[in-house]
Amino acid sequence: MSDRPTDPSSAVSALRPASIVVLTAGGDLSPIVVNGLVRALSGAGRVITVVREEPESKADIIRRRARMLGWRTALGQAAFGVLHRLLAPAREGRLAAVVAANGLDTRADPGVAVHHVTSVNAPECRALLASLAPSVIAVYGTRIITAETLRAVYAPFINYHAGINPKYRGQHPGYWALASGDAENAGVTIHLVDAGVDTGSVLYQSRVTFAPDDTIASYQHVQAAHALPLFARAIEDALARRLAPRTVDLPSRQWFPPTLWGYLTTGIVRGVW
Repeated sequence: MSDRPTDPSSAVSALRPASIVVLTAGGDLSPIVVNGLVRALSGAGRVITVVREEPESKADIIRRRARMLGWRTALGQAAFGVLHRLLAPAREGRLAAVVAANGLDTRADPGVAVHHVTSVNAPECRALLASLAPSVIAVYGTRIITAETLRAVYAPFINYHAGINPKYRGQHPGYWALASGDAENAGVTIHLVDAGVDTGSVLYQSRVTFAPDDTIASYQHVQAAHALPLFARAIEDALARRLAPRTVDLPSRQWFPPTLWGYLTTGIVRGVW
């Protein structure tokens, strides 16, 4: 017998306005995703609520990656992160151009309720989700969601991933597609969430072409512009109970941030930054 909550398909819940929860970890792209969904999905009595988790500490991230990949790789990834932050001011012009060209909204919307939790997997988050009783949960940029949290409510969890699954699961997938000489598989995926890392069944995918002056700092902004209509469409499908998940026949691999030396080598040799 499943311990998943009972489907609230009673006459009472049928009269309740559709509730959409957006689970996010914050960051520069979070307002863009939230605002895009609000713009596309508001109306018809729908209630959109954001649940934002606190970020993991850098030390916790490094230790976790060291357990998975070894200390040399984990420290190399941390060094890349430092370089990425140092170069950010020089790339603001390209980001501003992407935002303007695609009509992206980077400002936090004061009209959207935001609840703060320590983690999407904390008991407080599960209790909050149960109290909100959403019809669908949109996920962007959070920790890997545990099976216990996925069972907390009877609603599909739908994730936006900035890569083509299952070939480019994990982090910086657009960069890795280009760095691998596989630009035809740079793109975005909207998929159901399971307890794995971007392993849930695919709902929508789209390939994305980047401009010559795009870099790892702007790839995901370009991808977000392509993904938002698909993300909204998948949520509409969930509300209408017409989700059509499918399996994509591609090799599966999880990717991580590049190391500093790997990033510099790829940039010099292949011109992928």
